[in-house]
Amino acid sequence: MATSDGFPASFYGEPGVLGMLSNGISAFLVLLQNFNTARTGDAPVGVENILAGVHLILIGGICQLVAGLLSFRKYDHLSATAFIGYAALWGSYGATRIYFGALPQTLTTASVLSNSSVSMNMTSNMFLNASTETPLCPLCLSIRESAIAGLVPYILLSFLLAFCSATVNYIMPFVFGAITATLVFEAVVLVSGSWALVVAGVLELLILIFAIYGSAALLVKGLTQRLVLKGFGTPLFNVLLLGTANSASAQSMGQEKKKNTKYAEPMALGFFCDSVAPFIFAFYSFGYMKSFGLGVAWVSIISVAQLFSSYYAHLRQDCYHTTKFGFHATYWLIKAWDEFVVSALIVEDSKVVSGREAMVGNWFFVVAGLVLCVGSLNMDVLELVHNVLFVLLTVSTVPQIPPQGYYIFFGVASSLFTAASIYGTFSRLINTIAEKSLIPVGPQPVSTEQLKKALKCRRSKQGDQKVMLQTDQASDALFYLSNGVASLSALHSNVSSMNPALLHLSVPWVLISGAIIQAYVSRLQVTGGGRFGSVISSIYVGIWAAWTWFRFAGDLLQFSTETAYGFTAGAVALLVINASLMLTAAYRNLVLLFLTAVMEVVLVCFLLSTLQRLPYELEMAMLALVSVLCIYGALASLLSCIFSQRLLPMGPPLIKEKVKRETSPESPCPVANSRLTSGLLKIAGVLEEGGVCGIPTDTVYALAASCKNPQAIEKIYNIKDRPAEKPICICISSVEQLVAANPPFSPLLWEFMRNVYPGGISCIVSKGDWLFRLGVGPAYDRVGTKDSIMIRVPDHTVTGHLCHITGPLAITSANPSGEADSTHHSMVINRLGHKIQGVLCDGDSNEVIASTVVNCLRIDEGKTRDWSHHTPFLVYFALSNSSPLLLSLQEPSAL
Repeated sequence: MATSDGFPASFYGEPGVLGMLSNGISAFLVLLQNFNTARTGDAPVGVENILAGVHLILIGGICQLVAGLLSFRKYDHLSATAFIGYAALWGSYGATRIYFGALPQTLTTASVLSNSSVSMNMTSNMFLNASTETPLCPLCLSIRESAIAGLVPYILLSFLLAFCSATVNYIMPFVFGAITATLVFEAVVLVSGSWALVVAGVLELLILIFAIYGSAALLVKGLTQRLVLKGFGTPLFNVLLLGTANSASAQSMGQEKKKNTKYAEPMALGFFCDSVAPFIFAFYSFGYMKSFGLGVAWVSIISVAQLFSSYYAHLRQDCYHTTKFGFHATYWLIKAWDEFVVSALIVEDSKVVSGREAMVGNWFFVVAGLVLCVGSLNMDVLELVHNVLFVLLTVSTVPQIPPQGYYIFFGVASSLFTAASIYGTFSRLINTIAEKSLIPVGPQPVSTEQLKKALKCRRSKQGDQKVMLQTDQASDALFYLSNGVASLSALHSNVSSMNPALLHLSVPWVLISGAIIQAYVSRLQVTGGGRFGSVISSIYVGIWAAWTWFRFAGDLLQFSTETAYGFTAGAVALLVINASLMLTAAYRNLVLLFLTAVMEVVLVCFLLSTLQRLPYELEMAMLALVSVLCIYGALASLLSCIFSQRLLPMGPPLIKEKVKRETSPESPCPVANSRLTSGLLKIAGVLEEGGVCGIPTDTVYALAASCKNPQAIEKIYNIKDRPAEKPICICISSVEQLVAANPPFSPLLWEFMRNVYPGGISCIVSKGDWLFRLGVGPAYDRVGTKDSIMIRVPDHTVTGHLCHITGPLAITSANPSGEADSTHHSMVINRLGHKIQGVLCDGDSNEVIASTVVNCLRIDEGKTRDWSHHTPFLVYFALSNSSPLLLSLQEPSAL
């Protein structure tokens, strides 16, 4: 469609203003303390640290997170990745400052303040005038080393962001480059003294200056809809110089992008997060950090950022990355808090070894990693290698590995995984900016047909396939995985329930996967639109939380008999509720029904444990069975969502709804079949008589009115509640119609149109008398603006024939103003059928967003501008045989 109306990006202004100001203000707060520390030699302590940390979390963390989330909705790949990544950085700094401020002042001044100043003035200012003689609590060890371990991956990733941003404009490279240099000198402060504080402060001042200018440029651009201040709209270099597109990979990318281009691609952010967490673990595993007290904050925050990448993959209907990034975040959170427990609560190595030997939950991660490997066979080589390295990583943390080699193996695996993730971050960013596969990611390992043939166990009837897939959700695989981790992690508690180390270590494994991540899954299922929403996952959040509290924390806290009876009552209530969930699962599939049935037995065991009558063998068998069902359910759900086809059987619904075969209610407006000539002529007749109709296009459905009837165009504004200041474009059948009207277009504009038409491009050109020759005539003053008009030539046979019959049509997206586009004729009928005079039914639309609007008023200067997302675009041309040829339409500014 030719308008951005209905596409969310047009309603989110310029989030880059908020993102860059957040970086600038946070850097300003840090430089003030850096300069003060360098001048006085006094490091901030106590409340001063806590307040500084709170400000950094609120401004650099939360505000920038909002900017990143809005950038996702503006289809802005680079800004979304950068702002959420930097939000994690500032949030980690803020948490570190609060950590320092909360420590006893004697510890802070005696030992935490050892040699230099706080990283980004958060850790480095704490290390001056240290005395190593004061005994420390375990959490106070390795403060400086932990900060360096967190800084180094952000330095590498910030450099990549600066480089990638140079392909879109020349403001963001300076902002991100200054952040990179600042992080380098803050790391230097931690190892060599306070001399680098001044250098870091100067660089932070540059961040502030660049951020203010960039924010001003974006703010003026958003207000004026013009690039008044320089910096955006022109890249430092063309991204196409980085390589030649790989056709196979490009095709694979194109297939994925067609699913949902309403939100930016979250893959780069997911790889970004997969770079930071394992890097910190590598430092810890190789002995550089003696305690994980501070590292847990850094890993937890970056894991939350990875959940956002999973969330936006879910909004893009990308079940594979929803599952992958959500599962990786689960692993990082569990491992971080596992090591935190080891550092803070279990200080004796012998107790750690004895506690971990009885744990088997990590084996589920190994098997689940293999499931992701199977899912990535349909992607590219990079995805497959990344998943194989994740499997290696999970194997390295199997607790049964001898303690002498455990951390060495873990460190090596983390290093390899970090290297692959950094490459993945760079390749995904560049390829999404260029919308071509410029950085090699490898071909698809196994063809789709071969994979289907290998995995398909049986052929279901077409009707059964449709019924089963209608009940599936993109988050189902993550639901099974989170429950599988929780159940297998809970199993080990039965071996030695009186071992305090085992009980301590069990808490993060069951609580994070079964309660915290499953609460996130329930949120996904609410937005997934499933019939039963998040009922099952929400209840299971309560089950695993209660399990953790009573079975693990209960022994540690030595609950009284009266307290145990309270859990008895709760267990009875959960038994009754789960029985109703079994009925719900019967409407889905047999795998889910079996899972809820086994969970009923598990709850019986939980009830008996509150009465001190637990049958350990039965509970162990049931928990193991839950994990097996979850692995199979995750694999089957993942493959079903990837291929939109049931490859592995999950069983039909045990209870099927009886569909009432009644006569469908009369449509609120006349409808016609686009595949019938009579249907096309029927809609054409309605348009000729002054009606407004819904019609299909090569993007989304549109409302159309004949240019021969100006009053019909006025109806469109009332039908949509469309603001009067928003112009409407015209749609014609072919470029030859324009040639016949003889508009005064330059040769360059003609060449551009012949390259992009027919297609999902809307060109803004100057108005003139040629519109009367085109057939616009009476509608001249009601389409476009006073001086310009937007033209569409859809790549759609039905629409082309319709325009050939009726002449030029005035069109706009078929949705109430401010709402999502209509991607099926039923959406047009349900939302606007009572207001319009007909709908030409053509099934699902080819795309899910409106067309790209290109301002061609300045095309003779060698560039155009895309206003559909309020984002400048460049069109690069090359002369060949004295004829300009369109090379690419690319996004040079993600802001």
